[in-house]
Amino acid sequence: MTTGAFDDLDDYLALPRVSGLAVSADGSRVVTTVAELNATNTEYVTAVWELDPIGVAPGRRLTRGAKGESAPAFTFDGDLLFTSVRPTEGDDTPPAALWRLPFAGGEAAQLAELPGGITAVRTALAASTVVIGAPLLPSADTVDDERRLRKLRKDNKISAILHSGYPVRHWDQDLGPEQTHLFRVAADGTLTDLTRQPGPALGEVDFAVSPDGTFAVATWHVPAPRAALRSVLMRVDLQTGQRSILAEDAIADLEHPAISPDGTRVAFTRETVSTPEQAPRITLCHLNLDSGEWAELATAWDRWPASVTWARDGSELLVTADDNGRCPIFAISLDGDVRQLTADDFSYTNVVAAPHGITYALRSSYAAPPHPVRIDTSGAITVLPCVELPQLPGELTEIIASAADGTPLRSWLVLPVTDQPAPLLLWIHGGPLGSWNVWSWRWNPWLMAARGYAVLLPDPALSTGYGQAFVQRGWGAWGGPPYQDLMAAVDAAVADPRIDAGRTAAMGGSFGGYMANWVAGHTDRFAAIVTHASLWALDQFGPTTDGAYYWAREMTPAMAQANSPHRFVDKITTPMLVIHGDKDYRVPIGEGLRLWYELLTDSGLPAAEDGTSAHRFLYFPSENHWVLAPQHAKIWYEVVTAFLAEHVLGEQVQLPETLG
Repeated sequence: MTTGAFDDLDDYLALPRVSGLAVSADGSRVVTTVAELNATNTEYVTAVWELDPIGVAPGRRLTRGAKGESAPAFTFDGDLLFTSVRPTEGDDTPPAALWRLPFAGGEAAQLAELPGGITAVRTALAASTVVIGAPLLPSADTVDDERRLRKLRKDNKISAILHSGYPVRHWDQDLGPEQTHLFRVAADGTLTDLTRQPGPALGEVDFAVSPDGTFAVATWHVPAPRAALRSVLMRVDLQTGQRSILAEDAIADLEHPAISPDGTRVAFTRETVSTPEQAPRITLCHLNLDSGEWAELATAWDRWPASVTWARDGSELLVTADDNGRCPIFAISLDGDVRQLTADDFSYTNVVAAPHGITYALRSSYAAPPHPVRIDTSGAITVLPCVELPQLPGELTEIIASAADGTPLRSWLVLPVTDQPAPLLLWIHGGPLGSWNVWSWRWNPWLMAARGYAVLLPDPALSTGYGQAFVQRGWGAWGGPPYQDLMAAVDAAVADPRIDAGRTAAMGGSFGGYMANWVAGHTDRFAAIVTHASLWALDQFGPTTDGAYYWAREMTPAMAQANSPHRFVDKITTPMLVIHGDKDYRVPIGEGLRLWYELLTDSGLPAAEDGTSAHRFLYFPSENHWVLAPQHAKIWYEVVTAFLAEHVLGEQVQLPETLG
């Protein structure tokens, strides 16, 4: 039996990957980016592709830079902007610069560059204004001074950073000494710094430019007590750089600003600051720029808005939100009325409103990777030809279980093509505030289905898309309802005659890895457990994660102790595969190192006197919370499938020779 691209890891890794979407002001042009493997299979190179807005003609590649292009955006005049790293003689790795491909045709030309690169591009809908985000060293007064200081640090191999505040790390990045600024870009490429001395405020660039190009609204981080940050909305004048706070809330973070087409209103999200007793809540808000007053919209809508976009006529907001294992687009009026715009089994991102009520977006699910679509006013959805979608080696279905308190628990179930009952893999999602509702290239169940496994993707307590009460069920009690819900979901799955209840394993990453560790210490029903980038000792994790202030809001020390998996290491009798990357700042490597040591010394399945053990530790010195390099992703899957084959199937599979 052949399973196409999922039968061979090299074929799978070579599949092109679509991300991002940009639409011209008049709606006549749509572009996306497509990432493909380079010639050595060691990294993905992204190019800009143009799509047929009608959905008839095939997509065509526009850019072919050796290092790739990203962040496409159209100017009001129809030129296409993008960032690109273009090596030159004597400089193989220059910073990402801003390039312009003229609407009238011809070759792309560099428009602007900065020594630290360009990280974000925004344009005005009805004016020629272009604004970029880019990092600068705080002591540099000019671009020449910036270039000199960077060369000084590089030539002297200096990586030291002196901090005076928090945070100091984010995911896999060491923060500082550079700080993100916003710049206005003139037609001739001249740059004007709009945010002098911003500090860490724009560390994660999230800003919108007004349609007339006169101002921007940015999420702005300001210090809060106990080494915390909070997010306010900042207005930045795009001529003078003068800035003022538009909206702030002492007990909530305000984010995802979107400016109305007439420039008089701003929509945004409000996420309440959680406490150990109360989960956060995310709501949709609306601000009148004339009065300065703002309020929540659709307060009775029990879902969390994830992205906010104005309809082109300004009559309503297009909002995505997790909902029962999907992430549809909802249309929300300024009166708070909510209607669901898409009703299929997909999750939508990168929503862009075009003229005449047309909407473009990317959509994905566990039935298909991200691909661009057009949504007409009638609700009809047209797939825009881009890259070929892979054929899946099995069936995707849903199952519903019941929690101990009667709460319905839904899961996706991936079933392989087989005449025999299939071994079951329980996959536990991360977050924990999330849902199994989008295609994942890193955790792809179809690779396991191609090898004969069924994969269960449950949404236990704490999952999003089922209402505030469903999140609250597991808040501060990770080892309680979330664990119990997972076991109930497994019970429902193994009751299916297509599942072999005698051959099961569990896997998870991040919070899913935490839960895999908890499962290992509380049941022996699984033949093997894979734990990736996992939390192990919560008292150690809390102060060392990159956002310790957020963690401190979630659990008291007593709650962390009660829910910490490390206390149950002596109960672990299941072989475990521990996976961790050294550059993981969200779940620091100390978690993986301590877990590995304590498995070998204190678990119910310790190392023998000669040092051998049924447990394994797959360590990536150069990877972070995710395993991103294609060659490492391949090893990840090879080691995982070999470990599962040994303990679940009773087979010996040779490990990759690249491990040495």
